[in-house]
Amino acid sequence: MIVNPEIESYIYGLLPPRDALLAEMEQQAERRNIPIVGPAAANLLAQLVRLSGARRIFELGSAIGYSTIWLARAAGPNAEVHYTDLSPANAEEARGYFERAGLTARIHIHVGDALGSLASVPGQFDLIFNDVDKTGYPAVLDAVPSRLKAGGLLVADNVLRRGEVINPTDASARAVVEFNRKLFNSGDFWSSIVPLRDGLSISLRL
Repeated sequence: MIVNPEIESYIYGLLPPRDALLAEMEQQAERRNIPIVGPAAANLLAQLVRLSGARRIFELGSAIGYSTIWLARAAGPNAEVHYTDLSPANAEEARGYFERAGLTARIHIHVGDALGSLASVPGQFDLIFNDVDKTGYPAVLDAVPSRLKAGGLLVADNVLRRGEVINPTDASARAVVEFNRKLFNSGDFWSSIVPLRDGLSISLRL
């Protein structure tokens, strides 16, 4: 645990109840062990969208679309939000959730490699959310700077990797350590880490 479990329970207890759709997705994720960011991190993501005024958003790794819904709702009716996942089954399930949420007009679904999908969409973005397989994190940092506008945000999940960044023993943890080191040494970004859930880095494109 990154956060004291009692403190984490306290934080979660402060959150407003989610609507029926998000609650269903949370239950599915818990029952089927689907990785989602969870409501506390998703709430922060939505705040960042509102604070920055982000309208054009690319999500690298989206699973069943839980965080995508939070991003799309926060960005508003004129948003352009890009969902990506390697799994056609995940994408189809996510599509169903998007339809039920009334968000299909603002969400574009890409099935396949997240960075390949990013490369296929022209232009710059206001916010990019990185939640791909952890071994792919260093490659994300190579690809993303030119795709973010000045003042845009790069947000990455799992940057504390269950605390394994202190003593990385596998490829995923080592990749996250490399990502964090490069991110904080980069002249392209001004970065902070928020120790919420599994750690979120928030980086402003300079």
